[in-house]
Amino acid sequence: ARPAGGPSAMAQAGVLLTKEPAPQAVPASDLPVKVCEVALNTGPDSSSGLATAGFRTAKYLLPEWRRSNSDLYHKAFTGCEQAERGRAEAKELAEHAAATAQRAQQDSTATLGQRLQDIYFWKAELQKEIEDLDAETGLLAAQKLRLEKALDATKVPCAIASDNLQCRERRQPPDLVSDEVERELLKEAELIRNIQELLKRTLTQAGNQMRLLRDHKEVCEMDWSDKVETYNIDDKCGRYSNQSTNIQFHPSSVKFEESASTPETWAKFSHDNIYRAEREKLASINLRALIDNILHDVSEDLRMQCAAVNEAFAKRCEELDDTKHKLEHHLKKILKEIGDQEANIAALKEAIRDKEAPMKVAQTRLYDRSFRPNIELCRDEAQFRLISEAEELTESIESLKKKLLESEQSLRNLEDTRMDLEKEIAVKTNSIFIDRQKCMAHRTRYPVILKLAGYQ
Repeated sequence: ARPAGGPSAMAQAGVLLTKEPAPQAVPASDLPVKVCEVALNTGPDSSSGLATAGFRTAKYLLPEWRRSNSDLYHKAFTGCEQAERGRAEAKELAEHAAATAQRAQQDSTATLGQRLQDIYFWKAELQKEIEDLDAETGLLAAQKLRLEKALDATKVPCAIASDNLQCRERRQPPDLVSDEVERELLKEAELIRNIQELLKRTLTQAGNQMRLLRDHKEVCEMDWSDKVETYNIDDKCGRYSNQSTNIQFHPSSVKFEESASTPETWAKFSHDNIYRAEREKLASINLRALIDNILHDVSEDLRMQCAAVNEAFAKRCEELDDTKHKLEHHLKKILKEIGDQEANIAALKEAIRDKEAPMKVAQTRLYDRSFRPNIELCRDEAQFRLISEAEELTESIESLKKKLLESEQSLRNLEDTRMDLEKEIAVKTNSIFIDRQKCMAHRTRYPVILKLAGYQ
C-alpha cells in the first residue's frame, strides 16, 4: 500500500489549489490534474527483495519532482497574471462605471434643467392666462354692472310713460282723442319693454360668461399649481449631488407609473387649457363689445324717442293753445254780439212800446169819428188816412214783434254758443294743464343719456 503522500494525495492537493477563490470579474478555471505513474525498476540494479519492496514503490522520481515544481511555478505565475489582469479590468470597470455614472448624472441633471425650462414656460403661460382671465372677468363684471345700472335706469322712463298715458286718460271729450302724442307714448312704452327684455337677456349671458371665465381660470390655476409644485420638485431634484446629505435608496421608485403621462400629452394638456381659456376670453371680449353697442344703441333710442314724445307734446300743446285762443276770440265776439243783441231786443221792445201811443191816437181818432152823426159819417180822406195809419202801425208793431222774437231766438242761440265756447275753453284748459303741467313737467325727470348708458 502507498503512503498518504502518494500520487492520489498529490492529485487531491492539486484539486484543492485550483478551487481557491478567483479575483472578481476574472473567471476561475481548473488546472488539469497531473496523474503520476510510478516507474517500475526492472533494470540490472533492481532488487526484487521483499524487505525493500515498500520503499522502492512509494517515492517519486526526480523528473517528476521537478515537473511538479514547474507546474506549481506556472500555476503561481498564471494566478498572479490573472489577478493582475483582474485588477486592471476591475479598475477599468470601476473607472468606466464612475464615468458612466457621472455622465448619466450630468445627462439627468441637464434633462431636468430642460424639463425645468419647459415647466417654467408653461407655468409662465398659465400665469399670464390666469392674470388675463382675472382682468377679463373684472372688465366683464364692470360691463355687467353697467347693464344692471342701465336696466335700473329704464324704470324711470317706464314710470313716466305709464303716468303720462294714465294722466291723458283724464282728458275730457272731445279732447279725449288718439293723437300723435298718445301714439308716441305707446311706442315709447313698447320700446322700453323691449329694451328691458334685451338687457335682462344680456345680463344672463354676461353672468354665464363670467361663470365660464371663472371655471377656466380655476382649471388654469389648478394646472399652474401643479406646475409650481412640479417645478419645485424638479428643482430640488436638479440640486441633488453625490455630496447631498438627504439622499437615500428608493429601489421601488425605479419604474414608470402606469398613470404617468407622456411629454406630448403633458404639453397638450396645458395647451388645451390655455386654448379653451383663450377661446372663452375672446368670447368675453366680443360680449363686452356687444354690451357696449347695446348700451349705446339703447340710450340713443330712448333719448330719440323721448325727444319725439316731447316734440309731439309741444306740437299738441301749441295746437291746444291756438285752438283755445281762437275759442276765446270767438267767445269775445259772441259776448259782444250777445250784448248787442240784448241792446237790440231792448230797442225793439222800446220801439214796440213807442208805437203804442200813435196806435192809441189813431184808434182814438177813429173811435171818436165813428160817432159823427148821420151823413157826416163820411168815408173821407181823413178816415182813409186814419185807417191806413192804424194798419201801418199794426203792421209795424207786428214786424217789430216778429223781429223781437227772432232777436230773442238769436240771443238764446248766442247764449248756447257762449256756453259751448266756455265749456270747450274749459276742456282745452284742462287738456293743456294735463299735457303741459302734468306730463311735460314729469318728463323733465327723464334720465340723462349717461345714466341710460349705465355710466351713472
